[in-house]
Amino acid sequence: MHSISRLESANNLVLENFMTIDTLQQQWQHCQAILADNLTTSAYQTWFAPIVPLQFENGELMLQVKSQFVVDYIEENYLPLLSSTIYRVYGQGTRLVYRVLVDSTSGAGTMLPSSAQQTNNVQPQMPSMPVANTANTFDPQLNPLYTFDTFVAGEPNKLARTAGVAVAKQPGYTAFNPLFIYGGSGVGKTHLANAIGNQARVINPHARVLYVSANTFKLQYQDATKSNRIPDFLNFYQSVDVLIVDDIQYFAGLKGTQDTFFHIFNYLQQSRKQLIFTSDRAPVDLKDIEDRLLTRFKYGLTAEIARPDYQLRHDILRSKMLRDGIQLSDEVVDFIAQNVRDSVRDLEGILASLLAHSTLTDREIDLQLAEQVVSHIVAIQPQETTVRDVMEAVAEHYNIPEKALMAQNRSRDITQARHVAVYLSKQLTKSSLAEIGFQMGRRTHATVLHSISIVRDQLEYDPVMRQHIAQLQATLRR
Repeated sequence: MHSISRLESANNLVLENFMTIDTLQQQWQHCQAILADNLTTSAYQTWFAPIVPLQFENGELMLQVKSQFVVDYIEENYLPLLSSTIYRVYGQGTRLVYRVLVDSTSGAGTMLPSSAQQTNNVQPQMPSMPVANTANTFDPQLNPLYTFDTFVAGEPNKLARTAGVAVAKQPGYTAFNPLFIYGGSGVGKTHLANAIGNQARVINPHARVLYVSANTFKLQYQDATKSNRIPDFLNFYQSVDVLIVDDIQYFAGLKGTQDTFFHIFNYLQQSRKQLIFTSDRAPVDLKDIEDRLLTRFKYGLTAEIARPDYQLRHDILRSKMLRDGIQLSDEVVDFIAQNVRDSVRDLEGILASLLAHSTLTDREIDLQLAEQVVSHIVAIQPQETTVRDVMEAVAEHYNIPEKALMAQNRSRDITQARHVAVYLSKQLTKSSLAEIGFQMGRRTHATVLHSISIVRDQLEYDPVMRQHIAQLQATLRR
C-alpha cells in the first residue's frame, strides 16, 4: 500500500485539459491508495473500490458509481477526505461530478454534481431574526431538490398539484390565494409547497420567495419580541412576494404569534402577494386558532393531498428507481407498492434501506430481501389474494398468456377472460378499481366498471359463466 507521503509528488503533475484513460486510471489509483490508507478495509471496499473514473476534462473529474445512495452516503460521511484526496492528486479546485449508472445493460446513466459544487443547495441554519436582504442575496430557504419534476403526480394529489402549478406561474394573481394544502404525514405537502416556490423563482428570479416552518416563525417572533425588533420583523415579512408557511397547525394556542401573523397575512394579501400554507388537517379541524385567521385560510383554495393509492405508489417507486439508479424486479416493486400504503416518505425509506442492505452485504435485491426490509419498517399485511393472483389463475384457466390480459387484444376469448379477471379482482381482492385497472394494462375506471357489469349480466342467464366463476373462486380461495 502506498503511503500518503509517497504521493505528494502527484501535486506536481502537469494535467492537460483532457487526460488519457491510462493516465486517468493511474491517478485514480493514487487516490484509492490514499483513501485506503485513511479508511477501514470494509469502508474502503464498500464505498470506494467499486468506483470507476470516467473522465478528467477542464478541471472536472467524473466518477461512475452504482447508485445515488452511494453518492449520498459518500457525500455525507467522506466528502472532506475525498475532496482533499482529489485536490492532492488532480490539483486544487478540481470539480467532482458523479455519473450514476441507471441501466447496466445499456450503460445509461445520470449526472450528479458533488455537494461541494452545490453551495446554494446547503440549507442555512435558522436565523434568530430575519433581515431584509437585497433581492440578489435574499435566501428563500427552499429545498432545491423539491421541484415539480421530482413530484410524482397522481389522483390523490391532482387538485393540489394543478393549483400549485397555476400559483407558481402567477403568484398572487389567481383565485388560489391563499393556497391551503393539507394531508397526513409524508404524503408530499412540503415537497409540493417547495416546488411552487422553486418554480416561481425560475419564472421570476427577482421574486422574494420565502419558505418557513410554523415553528421557525414562532421562534423568530419570540426573538424579535425579546430584542424589541417587532417593526423589523414585520417589515421583513411584509417585503416577501411569496410566503410559504409549513405545518401551520403549530400556531395553535400561540396568541401573540397569531396576532402578528394576522397583520402579515392581511398586508400581503391586500398587496396581491401569494400565501401558501400546509397543515396535517383541514382548516375546519384546526384547534386553538383564532376564527379571524381560520376565516382567512378559507379565502382561496383548500386542497387535500390524500394518501397515495396503489398506482401512485407504483409510479413513485419507478420514478425514484430511475433517479437513483436502482433496478428492481416487477415482483419486488409490486410487493412494496402493495404493503407500503401510507406515506411517500416510507416508500423512499424502503428503497434507501434496500440499497443499503444490498450494497453492504453484496446481495441481490430480491423478494426475500424486500420482505425482510419492509417488515422492519411497516406491518406487512397478511397474505391476501392479489390482482396478480387472479390474473395468473384466469390465464391458466382459459389457457392464454397472462400478458394477454394486459394487452389491447380485442379477440373475443381474451376479452372475455379479461372481463372475468376484472370481476374476480373486485370480488376477491381489496384493491380499488383504480388499482385493478392499472394492473390490467392501465385501463380506466370506466373500463373496469364496464367489465364488472358485463360479467354480472352474464351470471344472470349463462350457466357456463357461473361454472367458470365458481371454479376460479375455488382455486383462488385454496
